[in-house]
Amino acid sequence: MSEAGNSGPKSPENGKAAAYRVLARKYRPSNFSELVGQEPMVRTLTNAFSTGRIAQAWMLTGVRGVGKTTTARILARALNYKTATVDQPSVDLAVLGEHCQAIMEGRHVDVIEMDAASHTGIDDIRDIIERVRYAPVSARYKVYIIDEVHMLSTQAFNGLLKTLEEPPPHVKFIFATTEIRKVPITVLSRCQRFDLRRIDAGALVAHLSSIAAKEGISVDDDALAMIARAAEGSARDSLSILDQAIAHGAGAVSAEAVRAMLGLADRARIVDLFEHVMKGDVAAALAEFRAQYDTGADPAAVLTDLAEFNHLVTRLRFVSTAMDDASLSQDERQRGADFAKALSVRVLSRTWQMLLKGIPEVQSSNRPVSAAEMVLIRLAHAADLPTLDEALRSLEGAGPVQNGVSRPNGAPAGPGNGGGASAVAQARMPSGSGGAQTMRLVEATPAPAAFVAPPAPVSEPQQVPVRSLADIVALADAQRDIAFKVLIKRCIRPVRFEPGRIDVSLTDDAPKLLLNDLTTKLRAWTGRNWLVSLSKEEGGQTLAEMESTKRENAFLDAKSDPTVAAILARFPGAKIIDVRIPDAPEADTTEAEMPVEPPADDDET
Repeated sequence: MSEAGNSGPKSPENGKAAAYRVLARKYRPSNFSELVGQEPMVRTLTNAFSTGRIAQAWMLTGVRGVGKTTTARILARALNYKTATVDQPSVDLAVLGEHCQAIMEGRHVDVIEMDAASHTGIDDIRDIIERVRYAPVSARYKVYIIDEVHMLSTQAFNGLLKTLEEPPPHVKFIFATTEIRKVPITVLSRCQRFDLRRIDAGALVAHLSSIAAKEGISVDDDALAMIARAAEGSARDSLSILDQAIAHGAGAVSAEAVRAMLGLADRARIVDLFEHVMKGDVAAALAEFRAQYDTGADPAAVLTDLAEFNHLVTRLRFVSTAMDDASLSQDERQRGADFAKALSVRVLSRTWQMLLKGIPEVQSSNRPVSAAEMVLIRLAHAADLPTLDEALRSLEGAGPVQNGVSRPNGAPAGPGNGGGASAVAQARMPSGSGGAQTMRLVEATPAPAAFVAPPAPVSEPQQVPVRSLADIVALADAQRDIAFKVLIKRCIRPVRFEPGRIDVSLTDDAPKLLLNDLTTKLRAWTGRNWLVSLSKEEGGQTLAEMESTKRENAFLDAKSDPTVAAILARFPGAKIIDVRIPDAPEADTTEAEMPVEPPADDDET
């Protein structure tokens, strides 16, 4: 039950100013219908109570502020619900029952609340074990609510096990914890577990809006969105921030006031900063960052918001419904969708990784502003760089490297150590990574160079086409590399063959360096570079498996031949030891002329 009616500034008894109650306590839910964002748990409890399948112990877990202790009190109230017309456990708590008020205020004699953080020892548990034998004083059940139960010692947990497994029929246990992994599995197995979820930002915004209306406070929608985002799914945190914002704004809550109070950057300006960084415009990015810092934004908070927007853009590439998030501003929705279409996942992933490394640097630095600017410079510089795949593709058509700079085939070499004036021209070309690829063309005054005799012409090896594994086996056979030929036939499964590229998968017994050896040998045998990649696909049969299958089919065909069948029937114990088809085009002449091993028995043919 909400306490919105107690918001008056004066108490009715003596007219003096009543003590102010913070919003988190004033609007604390008192029944299941007022719980925000926990519908699955409410549905389960409703069905359990309606069928009489009430557990002996419950374990409530979740992050801070989602309502664990509040849910425990509501559950204790439901267990002991009693009115003039209802005298049984019920989840319908619309009417205030006989024990409800005392339970919700934490002063009922039969509902014992214990903080495990300050009562961690076995002696505290022994006291509970001694008291559970006695019947409740006035309520239906004696309920023990143990908050932060993971703080109990190992001995305390062990002492509680027997009582928890077979408690008296008049006793119920409700545990709450934020660290469910620290609770022994022996305790968890004796409880019904409910994971209270983080509250959705949209539900939080609606909840805060309704409370602001009850309080008669004017709140901007953008301010509510910022508060919901800062609360990170916690109802209590969101109400605490709203309480502070009301005091900060003297009764009215604006987006600018919340932004200044929390040290946040303007979301639209974060999008502007992201755009400058993705364009590689260092000067504009640094100017925008300085402007945000001058208005009170924390450097680490700016980079954190930048990382969140980068994550939003990445999500929008794959989850179109992410645009419906109530905590997003209009700029984030529209411009985020535009960035999602223009930027590749490689660039967004690289930016995310650099921000994850840069944020801790800023937080731990003695000069956070300078550290943040260096992070932005790195991001803007990386936006101009091609990805690894693009760099590899560009190197395929590049010429020799001189002084660390690759030059196209046939382009004149620059001076080795010559001085003089130079003209620098910079050209930008859009790349597939969503940024820009920078190419600097340096034209220097040539210095006199000594005559160098041209190198002797080198005849290029003739390129040999390779279209299948059979071609590679034929090359190995021609090079008399019998061992490598056997490995290719036995260990390689073909996936994809393209000019200059081969994708394969390997058998379990393949040597670790087989692909490296294959790349080296193909370059030597064919006169060109090959990219041999290990594919995640299963691939086809190996050549050895294909030959084995072909041989088995040949034996089956031979057995089904009427003449051969008649011979096998005429000579009991006879068997087929070889099948030869001289007219087959793929037959190996050498193997066809090899003699067959003599029969083991006289009756074999």
